[in-house]
Amino acid sequence: MTAELVRGQNHPLPQTRLEIRVSAGHPIVAGATLGDEQGTVRGTEWVAHPAAPQLPGIDVSRQAAADHRLAVDLGAVPEAVHRVNVLLALPTGVGGPTRFGAMPAPFVAVTGLDGTEVASYTITDLDSESAVVALELYRRQGAWKVRAVGQGYAGGLAAMLQDQGLPEAAALAARINEAVAQGMARSVAPPPPRPDGEGRVRTATAGGGAAAAEPAAASQQAPAPPPAPPGAAPGGAGSGGPGTGGPGSGGPVNYQHPGRRTSAPPTPPPAAPPAEPGRPAQPVAGDASGWTMDERLYNQVWGMFEDLARTAAAYRSAVDFADSRMEKELDGVLSDPRTRFGPEADAARAQARAKHTALVEQARAVLDRDLAQLAAEAEVVEPALPPAFARWDSPVWQAYQVPMEIPMALRLGELHLPERRDLRIPMLVRLPLERGLWIDSGRDGLSDDAVAVDSGELRRLAADTAVAHAARLLAVYPAGEFTVHVIDPAGSAAASFAPLLRSGVLREPPATGAQGVSAMLAALTRRVDLVQMAVRSGAADALPPDLDIAEQLLIVHDFPHGFDDRAVTQLRYLADEGPSVGVHLMMVADRRDAQAYGPVLDPLWRSLLRVTPVPDDHLADPWVGHAWTYEPSLVPAGSQVVEQVLARVVQARQAYGR
Repeated sequence: MTAELVRGQNHPLPQTRLEIRVSAGHPIVAGATLGDEQGTVRGTEWVAHPAAPQLPGIDVSRQAAADHRLAVDLGAVPEAVHRVNVLLALPTGVGGPTRFGAMPAPFVAVTGLDGTEVASYTITDLDSESAVVALELYRRQGAWKVRAVGQGYAGGLAAMLQDQGLPEAAALAARINEAVAQGMARSVAPPPPRPDGEGRVRTATAGGGAAAAEPAAASQQAPAPPPAPPGAAPGGAGSGGPGTGGPGSGGPVNYQHPGRRTSAPPTPPPAAPPAEPGRPAQPVAGDASGWTMDERLYNQVWGMFEDLARTAAAYRSAVDFADSRMEKELDGVLSDPRTRFGPEADAARAQARAKHTALVEQARAVLDRDLAQLAAEAEVVEPALPPAFARWDSPVWQAYQVPMEIPMALRLGELHLPERRDLRIPMLVRLPLERGLWIDSGRDGLSDDAVAVDSGELRRLAADTAVAHAARLLAVYPAGEFTVHVIDPAGSAAASFAPLLRSGVLREPPATGAQGVSAMLAALTRRVDLVQMAVRSGAADALPPDLDIAEQLLIVHDFPHGFDDRAVTQLRYLADEGPSVGVHLMMVADRRDAQAYGPVLDPLWRSLLRVTPVPDDHLADPWVGHAWTYEPSLVPAGSQVVEQVLARVVQARQAYGR
């Protein structure tokens, strides 16, 4: 039975190998410190954090995420350690909440490796604090206990670490924040929070289905359910995931996931066709709730993304549990000289391996079932997507018309996991863009498959990717409400930018040379300054008549060629201040080429979302933190779809006199 703790309450731990699960609703940093009998952290080597995620007996997440799983083996921590503090902190300098009082109360659960919950704690009454000691695991008379702490610190990580006696607290906090910022630059931003209860429910007849006979993957916990426990009897894609019966259910299969909308909008979503007995309901495009079909599809895509993240997490955790249990059983056989050799030892080893195989096969069967359901959903959703969400090879582009209003999101590519590479989730980002893009034309940091691409080809593909993204942005905005500028100092990407120039969507040729770079940056910097002043003074009607108030995109190719120190400063200014007044950056650059600027450019890189022109596994989801393989949304070879779309954009501009 789970102990629901309140601040200061403790509870005995029945075992030393545990998982600590954190649900927060927004990306947070999770870590742990080791303390001696007085609770003092003796040095930075006693702190597990994203930049150093492993200590003896402790394994924490490498990045900020809304959900975390910390692995703890109290039997493996050093003898001098008497306390293990679980720390939570809000990342700094990357956007998002800056205090816990502005977000739902974090929920922390301690479970066994089999998913059995031992104790849970909802950390309430936080306000200005940006870091908190959530739990303390401590030795008492030879046994371990857990205590709900909930001690918050308005001074953040540095104040919390200093309070635990760490002399290098400020330096370590800065290093942690730096590691987190770099990780957040690779993370897909979560969709905006929805009002409570606005999720999505799909039901299927469970009569005779495998899911109906299975226990719930996890009980619903406030404020948000943690992912399905490892090894839990076929849990599936998180709490109430695809194919997973709800708590205590024996009837319909509940497809509800955190963040999917359930409130009924004015126009109800399409109903699923009746399911055959013993089979799940057929998926329907747009079955998430929303005010428009586009919003329903947007919510459905995000729900599929979360489903896949959580079902993969449940599978991986179940496999980890099976590996851990087999290792423990084999260690037990080897530790006793009487059973180390002979027929009994061989039988014990065979039994341990058989149990491991059975658990892994059971977990794989559940995963395959969930993946099949998601694949079926993807097959009906993909053809129904509007142009802003669709691939370039989608038939919707053949009937494309310039829209009258801005869509809610834009497709940047596709994401998939190694568990099933053909199951692709559209990567959608909200509009207007909240952060710019860095299209990486370098080879550093790429996966092994991507590194095989020739450097020259990689640079060409990066420029083509920039053009494809820019064309899509131009296509989804109303006529004249989006303007693209290009800086190509050496003119090395003239062939890639030719479709933009030939079509006439570029109102001026790409800026070349140092003088062209300076003039372009000066003009955009002036626009940002003027619009900011007008907004602050409430005098928008006083803007100069020649000022282009449309959304602006600046594509910077082959940076830092042609840039001096002043130009770099202006670029950083545009990255920091531009998005709030409609000026966005798209960098096409190899970071290695800009190493001479050192840390001056680090804030610039961190403010942009890194994408690649070739498939690469560098992006992370905001729930579990899996490494997802990203594939850019490129135009099929030989296709004229971009030229056709841009021609219609220009025709619409002319028709409206823009």
